[in-house]
Amino acid sequence: QVQLVESGGGLVQAGGSLRLSCAASGRTFSSYVMGWFRQAPGKGREFVAAISSSGLNTDYRASVEGRFTIFRDNAKNTVYLQMNSLKPEDTAVYNCAAGRGRGLDTTVYDYWGQGTQVTVSS
Repeated sequence: QVQLVESGGGLVQAGGSLRLSCAASGRTFSSYVMGWFRQAPGKGREFVAAISSSGLNTDYRASVEGRFTIFRDNAKNTVYLQMNSLKPEDTAVYNCAAGRGRGLDTTVYDYWGQGTQVTVSS
């Protein structure tokens, strides 16, 4: 069982930055692939970014690539999403998730955080 708690959301102006954090419980954090997902009002949940258990591999949806960076500190049981050059269309509830898989594209996410709201004003 893994518990995930997100923090760092808030209200920012377009062009601004936020860093989201996801703190995980357990001694096996380093064995999990971690991902970030988001859901905007009236929209379905969409993939944002993922990072391998080792931190050596990352993946991003095209619309955030170059603006967002996912990274992790396994010693702190924490994964981060650094969001720069934010746009109003980034407004959503952001959730972190944990799963296990041989690769980022095959990961099944079994554990989800409660979410943190990101609002980007124009």
